Amino acid sequence: MSTPPFEPSPPSAPQPDASAFKVDDLLAQEMAQALAGLSENDLLGITPEKKSLPKVKGDGHTRTGTVIRVQGGDVMVEFGPKSQGVCPLNQFENPPEAGTVMEFAVERLDAFEGLLILSRIGMRTKPQWDNLQVGQIVDARCVGMNQGGLDMEVAHHRAFMPAGQVDIRTVPDISIFLGEKLQCMIIEMRKERGRMVLSRKAALAQSRRENQQKTLAEIQTGQILEATIISLQPFGAFADIGGVDGLIHISDLAHERLKNASDAVKVGDVVRVKVMRIDRTLKPPRIALSRKEVMDDPMVGKFEALQVGESVSGRVTKLTEFGAFVELSPGIEGLVHISEISHDRIFTADKVLKVDQIVTAKILSIDLARRRVSLSIKALLDRPAPVFSANKDDRQSAKPVREDDPAMRKLRLKFGAASSLKGGLS
Repeated sequence: MSTPPFEPSPPSAPQPDASAFKVDDLLAQEMAQALAGLSENDLLGITPEKKSLPKVKGDGHTRTGTVIRVQGGDVMVEFGPKSQGVCPLNQFENPPEAGTVMEFAVERLDAFEGLLILSRIGMRTKPQWDNLQVGQIVDARCVGMNQGGLDMEVAHHRAFMPAGQVDIRTVPDISIFLGEKLQCMIIEMRKERGRMVLSRKAALAQSRRENQQKTLAEIQTGQILEATIISLQPFGAFADIGGVDGLIHISDLAHERLKNASDAVKVGDVVRVKVMRIDRTLKPPRIALSRKEVMDDPMVGKFEALQVGESVSGRVTKLTEFGAFVELSPGIEGLVHISEISHDRIFTADKVLKVDQIVTAKILSIDLARRRVSLSIKALLDRPAPVFSANKDDRQSAKPVREDDPAMRKLRLKFGAASSLKGGLS
């Protein structure tokens, strides 16, 4: 069964004085904009009873249920196998015993918990605020949203959080917090109007300040930490490592090459990282992190599966002046040097190969440390037969004849007719 709505977190230290949390002009302006156009009922999540309350025979706003247990400050009530509710314990003079049958007024349905929020008949009074104060950190659940921010619930009491107070950094879509339990700070309370305004941004900022000095004092190069991704940039991702931000460069996010940081992580992900460098001379300190250093390299197994001397097939991905790159499998490319493409002398790879062409080559060498594979296409091709002289009058042994290439033509022009040349040029 789902747990009841959340109670305020018990303070671990004496709560700060309310005067320390006066709403400044900027925050007051932000709250005014967020609340613009919202009525008091909208702010408190109050809708006409005829539209929001379940109707039953008789009263239409009441239901008869059986107390099943007392849990913390709540009384758990069952109306049927699939219908349960919760009523505040402070509405009873004495804790009711399990099995007690009573009538309850239905206030509303908590869709996220699947529980009916109840009250005792005749006990629909204004919320009790005695244990809540400005500056206190409380657990709150997001139960809805409107044009200005989020509708929250704290111990059965409705509250409001402006969109600008949801996070330290800008959140493009605050609907991602619907149904989530969040730690927030109470930044405004008007008991006479039953109004409470929360700020998760203030709670996060306070937590970061408390953790920052401790983290900076303890962090060391080579340390393995858990980090929360807080921002994605073209050059990498920023991560929170306990009140302090570090940068994971895009080349350190994964072993494979990435075009965008979002191909590896997203905001909110919790990842393991290794501290690579710390520069405490800067303010704030600059910290370089690496995610790939604590990840298994999937390429190692692929490289180890290759054997020197075996024949492999692949797709030509790129032609350069010094050869051609061939993809053997996703993430693994080998280089065919221009001298290993053909037995014939060629000056550019595109004379023989084309991009996307499928070729078969022999593995000449594997450099696992540098992630390099050397290939040869000509090693799998038959060497062409040499060309010999066909002069019938020549009784001497036949000699191979050099092809008429540009270099040969220059020699002929310099030294005269072929018949006068010596030294194997004829």
